Amino acid sequence: MHDLPLYVPIIFGLTTLLTVFIFYKASNNSIATLLILLGWLLLQAFVTLSGFYTYVRSTPPRFILLGLPALITIALLFIIPKGRKYIDSLNPATLTLLHTIRVAVELVLFWLYINKTIPQLMTFEGRNFDIISGLTAPLVFYFGFIQKKLSRSVMLVWNVICIGLLINIVVNAILSVPFTFQQFGFEQPNIAVLYFPFTWLPCCVVPLVLFAHLATIRHLLKRKPGQYF
Repeated sequence: MHDLPLYVPIIFGLTTLLTVFIFYKASNNSIATLLILLGWLLLQAFVTLSGFYTYVRSTPPRFILLGLPALITIALLFIIPKGRKYIDSLNPATLTLLHTIRVAVELVLFWLYINKTIPQLMTFEGRNFDIISGLTAPLVFYFGFIQKKLSRSVMLVWNVICIGLLINIVVNAILSVPFTFQQFGFEQPNIAVLYFPFTWLPCCVVPLVLFAHLATIRHLLKRKPGQYF
């Protein structure tokens, strides 16, 4: 794909694996969690390398097979009693620390823009402000879980705002892919997410980031105001 500098896919691949590792630690070192996530990455790697996602004129787009299974899984975890039990076993402090990887993701997106594989609007020079989540995550982790100086309300608001920032870039990214319903980035469309390893962004990294927020919000809501972890 456009002969990207080798460091771009390597750094993104390592960022994805780091995301999985941090989530594995948040799950109290659940081997089942780790194997499922690694298996999902491997499956999507094979599918992507076959060129399956590069055909963008199908209806519905094949692209939905990247994110939809993960979203359905997240929904089921919140619906099924065993799923909710699993969510409650996750460590919200580690889940909060997971969001630091969004800084690396934003750097990769910027490099992809420079190499003309995504539009500028998907970077922090455009409409993407998601880097704020990554930069503030260590502060929320430290003052919220270590120093215990942030109120439950502040942490809830932070998580909600960060979900909003995530939704913003996801919507802009999808509408920049050269699908039949493309709305943005016509001069330089979002094609990177159709190739390996960048399909790992919509199939794994984004869902884990979203799930981390939702799970943390559940933890926060289950605690009384003024009660710390």
